[in-house]
Amino acid sequence: MTMESYVHRARPGAAGAPILFVFHGTGGDENQFFDFASRLLPNATVISPRGDVAERGAARFFRRKAEGVYDLDDLARATKRMAEFVSACKEHYQAGPVLGLGFSNGANILANVVIEKPDLFDASVLMHPLIPFQPKARAGQGKILITAGERDPICPVPLTKGLADYFTAQGEDVQVDWHPGGHEIRGNEIEAVKAFLEPYNA
Repeated sequence: MTMESYVHRARPGAAGAPILFVFHGTGGDENQFFDFASRLLPNATVISPRGDVAERGAARFFRRKAEGVYDLDDLARATKRMAEFVSACKEHYQAGPVLGLGFSNGANILANVVIEKPDLFDASVLMHPLIPFQPKARAGQGKILITAGERDPICPVPLTKGLADYFTAQGEDVQVDWHPGGHEIRGNEIEAVKAFLEPYNA
């Protein structure tokens, strides 16, 4: 796979600067977080791919059989494709640290890439992720921020806590930031993301 594996928007940064990948939620596209990412890290290369799967016209990064029931074969396909895309972009832009930010379905593809390729991302922001299976054990060393809603009907609190515990047990440096609402993004999450990524804002 190459940089052409996904329709995407790109804003080149300086060689050696971080590269920030942003992954939209179901029904979003490459524009959903592009400007937000550009404001977060003005000197970074920003890459925003569009999901290559359509669910009733809504773009996603992998198929599912029902709400919360993933097509695991397609998840494996998408994870491999995305990891190769990320690697190709990093090489092309001669980038430094590899950073990721995803919301909902975008957080899920990012989380699974981190699970399967723990050396690829240096730091990841998972906003309202849902991993409804037990990931495999592996060694990790990245930094992870998980943001979530205490009343999220799509991503139940026990599964969110389980994912955070999993990453911690694998060796990642994990932070979790909650708000009292549901599946929506709230202001405290934005502030947590800014603080988390600030060390890369050189």
